[in-house]
Order: sequence, then C-alpha cells, then structure tokens
Amino acid sequence: MASLIVAVTVSVFISGCSPASKTWQLQGPTMGTSYHITVVDVPPRVVRAELQRLVDVELQQVNQEMSTYIDDSELMRFNRGPIGEAVPVSGHLADVVEMSMDIYRRSEGAFEITVGPLVNLWGFGPQPEPEQVPSDAAIEELLQQVGSDALRVERAPDRITRSRPVQIDLSAIAKGHGVDRVALLLEAQGIRNYLVEIGGELRTRGKNPKGGDWRIGIESPDPAGGVVQKPITVSGKSVATSGDYRNYYERDGVRYAHSIDPRSGRPLQHRLASVTVIADTCAEADGLATALNVLGADAGLKLAEKENLAIFMLVKTDKGFEERYSSAFEPYLERSEK
Repeated sequence: MASLIVAVTVSVFISGCSPASKTWQLQGPTMGTSYHITVVDVPPRVVRAELQRLVDVELQQVNQEMSTYIDDSELMRFNRGPIGEAVPVSGHLADVVEMSMDIYRRSEGAFEITVGPLVNLWGFGPQPEPEQVPSDAAIEELLQQVGSDALRVERAPDRITRSRPVQIDLSAIAKGHGVDRVALLLEAQGIRNYLVEIGGELRTRGKNPKGGDWRIGIESPDPAGGVVQKPITVSGKSVATSGDYRNYYERDGVRYAHSIDPRSGRPLQHRLASVTVIADTCAEADGLATALNVLGADAGLKLAEKENLAIFMLVKTDKGFEERYSSAFEPYLERSEK
C-alpha cells in the first residue's frame, strides 16, 4: 500500500558551515525514502560506525513493527488477526495507534489510519490509476470498511482490538515515529545537538554546526522542488509538512490529488497546498499535518487556534500562494526574520 501522504520536503540549511569538533552526518535508506542525521559535539566515547549501526538497527525495527510492505511485520500480522479479540502488541505499536486515535478524535475524523481501501480504490495504492472515476456505490461500500471507531487500545499489557475488519496503515505517522525513535537513541548515547530527518519530517535539539539554532526551510509548493518559501529557526522541536500538489492525476479535466478525505471517501478538492506543523514530537507533527491538510485552510486554522498548535499554511490563489499561520507559529517567524 502506498503512503497516504507524500510529505513535502523540508530543506535543512547546514551547507557552508565549518564543522565543529566531531560533527558527523549519517544517512541511509529507510521506509521507502532516506534518512539524514547531523550530530554536533559528539561525546568522545561514541564510535561513528557503531552509531550508524545502531541507527540502522532501530529503523529496521520500526519497519518490522509498522510497515505495510513487510508481510510478516507486526502490523500486517495484526491486520490478519482475529476480530473482536484483544491482540497483544508491542508498546511502540500501541503508542502510535493510540496517538493516531487521539488525532482522529481531535480532528473529528480527518486523520484516519484505516483509510487504505479508499486510497487503493482511487489508484494511489498498489493498484494502477483507474480508467474511470470510482462510482458513488463503490465509494460508499468501502466507507463501511473505514473507521478508527472500530479500534480500541489497552495498556499494561499492550493490546489492540478491532470490532470489525478494518485494516491499519500507519504510513501517515510512522516516519515521524521513526524520527522520534532515532532522536531518543542519540540522546541515550549522550548526544545533545542533532537534527534527524526522514523523508522531510524532522526533529532537532541543541545547536547546529555553527553554534546557532537549527535553520529550516519550508519548501514552496513548486512541482520542480527545491524552492524555499519560508525559513524558520527551531531547536528542541519537531517539524512535519503535508501537501498534495505532486501526486495526482487528471480525468476529464478534473484533478484528483492523492490525499483522500476519509469522511467523504473522495480526494481533497480544497485550495490548501501545504501545511507545516511544529510540535514536541515528530509523530504528533506528522499526524497533525495530515489531519490539517484534510481539514483545509479554514477548518485547519480554526483547530490550530483552538489547540494552540504552531502551523504554517500555503493556500492556492489565482495569483500564486497565500501564507497563513497560527498565533503559536508567529514566534518562529519572528526569530527567523530578525
């Protein structure tokens, strides 16, 4: 199953820096994309090759727990499991499903980890693009197979129950969770200055190689990519961006984006091009970015103000893009523009 969301790339401004003592950059493939890590002032006892190995092992474990591409992953085994019975799961899987259900409730169903059948119907999963737009009847039938209200998470011991045969897909939050796992691994090694990025979702702490806060570029919704719309400085926080302007197809002159509204079963039709969220954890930023993207500019900004979320939106207009952001996002702009 393809990802429910293609995260907009977030550019990291670290080029041109004079590396401080023991500044390392690590990278590798993971989750159908790649990871990039910058660590600064690495403790003397940390060995680079061993740190790289630990990161790769941790990310392999995340994949083994949550991937829908690995047939024997913990998630896929759960999806094939019994209905109506509490299934023992790892603490990590319970954590992510529990957070997903919290965002589902806060967004009134805009964030939905069981939306996979509808994504496939519209041709954004493993199935090819449909020759014709799906019928109302086909959409309505699959809507009956979607709904996080069918899930229940119990803790100590960690168990998940499905009251009907929904299928969980965590691709809209798993990269953020992977970033958090790597960040905690680095901290366990005594590393206090780092930037961890997976597929455009990132988490920072401490100082960059120049000794300042980490400077991040939010990318403009340009199909060519690589154009920075807004630079921000952020340390000790996570950043995730969601947008729908790259993965789409057209039928009879109508553009169908890959982001599916789980409430209607249809691709998004609003004018919100991208939304960036700053939060304490990358998993929450990742999930909230998807939820707000589904809600659209007006409803998304309303939720952000209600919950004091730091968000930045780019909304399509006839002349280009309009910037909108929440009150909680303003301090990040102020620091960057001084």
